[in-house]
Amino acid sequence: MSTTVELVEVGPRDGLQNERRPLDTGTRAELITRLVARGARRVEAVSFVRPDLVPQMAGAEEVMAKVPREPGVSYIGLVLNRRGAERAARTPCTEVNIVVPVTDAFCLRNQNLTVEAMLGHAAAASQVARDAGMRVSVTLAVAFGCPFSGRVPLGRVEKVLARVAESEPDEIAFADTIGVGVPRQVRALAALAAGDTRVRRLRFHFHNTRNTGYANAAAAARLDADGGTVPGGVVALDASVGGFGGCPFAPAATGNIATEDLLYLLRGEGVPLLGPGTPDPEGLARVGSWLGDRLGSPPQGLLLRAGDFAPTGPADGPAATGN
Repeated sequence: MSTTVELVEVGPRDGLQNERRPLDTGTRAELITRLVARGARRVEAVSFVRPDLVPQMAGAEEVMAKVPREPGVSYIGLVLNRRGAERAARTPCTEVNIVVPVTDAFCLRNQNLTVEAMLGHAAAASQVARDAGMRVSVTLAVAFGCPFSGRVPLGRVEKVLARVAESEPDEIAFADTIGVGVPRQVRALAALAAGDTRVRRLRFHFHNTRNTGYANAAAAARLDADGGTVPGGVVALDASVGGFGGCPFAPAATGNIATEDLLYLLRGEGVPLLGPGTPDPEGLARVGSWLGDRLGSPPQGLLLRAGDFAPTGPADGPAATGN
């Protein structure tokens, strides 16, 4: 039996934050509108951070003022502190995603804080979001490996996970920020989460730097089948339309796994998707092509170039249509 997968579209945030050509707020809102029209239902739309550090994410409030308000569509705003959460609470965002790196080296480069200090900021941001009636996700960045510290021991991730779990967020994510992870680590990190009853929902964020991003996603989608346990039987997977993405503070970090290619993989494996209906892979691929034209950068997703051959077998059965 496969784990049920919830897709999280991160193209409007992680997909754009490392691009050399910033897009205006109207174009970013149009991107979100096109993604929603093609079936995206949970979208990481904006980042409430300092525009002088990440100019690609400037104008978050203006973007959120223009996004479609549709039943069943939720918007995530990335925040790093209380101020970011307060900004998010004044917009249509229904959820905040708080990023906590697991190594001091990366945390200092990315947020100018130690991990211990960032944990305090995360707790404060989480409380603001809860008071505003918003869901809270916490992403443990560089959980698979750090560009400055190298390999990250599982025990180090476990310590940060335990501290984050104290505030009982709605979801905890493990991020392979620089794309060094392999399926064995996916299973090991999932086991950590399963061993902590305070972890309510599990999420993964993969980059494809070493062409292991899709293998890792497949491993996450098979956690139940492989004898692991997933809280609630559902795992959320981040993906970016067109495979755009990267981190401005992580050298050589390439794009996220492409939403359209991930959907092709899940469809072929007969993995059930959470929620009504099924996103449109070919339509999403065309959104990626549209986005590439505006960025002056070709999309990394391969679905349009390779062709959708509509794999047969389990994908033609009920499991492929959602639940």
